[in-house]
Amino acid sequence: MSPLPQTAPVITIDGPSGSGKGTISRAVARALGWHFLDSGALYRAVGVAAVRSGADLADEQALARLALDADIRFEDRIDSEPHVWLGEGDISADIRTEEAGQAASKVAAQPAVRAALLAKQRAFQVAPGLVADGRDMGTIVFPEAELKVFLTASAAERARRRHKQLSEKGITAILPALLREIEERDLRDRTRSVAPLVPAHDARTIDSTTQSIDDVVAIVFAWAAPLKR
Repeated sequence: MSPLPQTAPVITIDGPSGSGKGTISRAVARALGWHFLDSGALYRAVGVAAVRSGADLADEQALARLALDADIRFEDRIDSEPHVWLGEGDISADIRTEEAGQAASKVAAQPAVRAALLAKQRAFQVAPGLVADGRDMGTIVFPEAELKVFLTASAAERARRRHKQLSEKGITAILPALLREIEERDLRDRTRSVAPLVPAHDARTIDSTTQSIDDVVAIVFAWAAPLKR
């Protein structure tokens, strides 16, 4: 796939972990009939690859080489989380663990890794359009996007959502520990030297702390509808 900036409009939905951006992005992409990019899944896949290879998560150049060389493939599934492969192995479940999330946050803080993955992310920009979710979609990856949304929620609410999600999957989790991990990740994401987690200057912000998924989807879709060709 190659970028088509003149024919493929882009909507970016950025925000911190647990803000609901993945769910909202998939729903909006489905409603529009557009492609969907879960950039977090890409970084999580690199994190899984790094952990499996025994790479030092502080070795920027080694991680960048790994990001370039890793055979990471996605199946475009708008109705569910991406189906992700690392080589011949299905890592769709592995990338959703807390370990993968923490590794992804550390990997994503490395400038060389972000540069290595930039072209892979931009390759998703194909007709009829793209909804991209992440942390720097509107600021770095797709700065010319027609619509930029910054989705947020309180750390306590995001921890509660994550706890509920894990419990429904039969995974034991401690709420205070989840809250601490989210706060630590937020700090790393906001203070990293490259592509920190901040709203684009022209982004529209939604606080989803007290709003339902349907309410937020309705807001974003109303903003996005004029872009559908």
